[in-house]
Amino acid sequence: MEETSPALESLLLPSIADVSVLSLEVSHEAIRIDVCSTASGAACPDCGSESTRVHSSYLRFPADVPSGGRLVVLQLRVRRFFCPESSCARRTFVEQMPGLTRRHSRWTERLRSTLAVVGLALAGRAGARMARAFWVSISRSAVLRLLHALPEPQVPAPRVVGVDEYATRKGRVYGTVLVDVETRRPVDLLPDREASSLAAWLAKRPGIEIVCRDRAPFFAEGATAGAPQATQVADRWHLWHNLAEAAERAVARHRQCLHVLVPDREGKADEPAPPEETDSPWRSERFANRV
Repeated sequence: MEETSPALESLLLPSIADVSVLSLEVSHEAIRIDVCSTASGAACPDCGSESTRVHSSYLRFPADVPSGGRLVVLQLRVRRFFCPESSCARRTFVEQMPGLTRRHSRWTERLRSTLAVVGLALAGRAGARMARAFWVSISRSAVLRLLHALPEPQVPAPRVVGVDEYATRKGRVYGTVLVDVETRRPVDLLPDREASSLAAWLAKRPGIEIVCRDRAPFFAEGATAGAPQATQVADRWHLWHNLAEAAERAVARHRQCLHVLVPDREGKADEPAPPEETDSPWRSERFANRV
């Protein structure tokens, strides 16, 4: 057991306020850090009222980011407070330390964000295998739950939007995909390919200047109704696709002209006849011997 210094405390728990490191214990397998809160009170999560009246306390053991090949475990003493608001349905509540813990979590916020980054890069099964490489035991389902808990990223309103269809059941059920053409990233998915759905989506984003779409009539109608200020263009793929179809139809229509331009060769040379077999003395003698 070692007494900690302010320098070691700032190294172990940087940028976390109102937390004191009481002791540090290092073994071959793990590093155990004894931590407590120095705040005078806490706010009720329901009504937001501040309370300093302590009901009880207990220990939590959230896992932290490993260090030096050892598992880091915090021995954290948290307090349960009485809610001072009589009208609040929550009579007592447990304090949470911002940046360190959250309710019902077995990991610190640092480890939680690290596992979320691993999940974003590798998804569930491979992310769980990678987590075991730095001594964190987690299932693939837990990795996926961390990803679902992440907040939706703030996507800027696109200036040039691409509109196309996608199939959930090919030949039966189709939807609409909208892509930011400048960043080449999907922006949204619509459950159908109706003109009204596209028009409603475009009407909420008046900053759209160009709509890049295919030649489907419902997309044309939706773009005209939802973004009358935008210029409608065809994307590169559909231009090449339409050009290839037009060229194929033109070649099929004028296939007979190719025979006129390249007539069959007249008077084809006869194939050379196989050489006549000539009797040789050796062949005659061999035949005579058989007779």
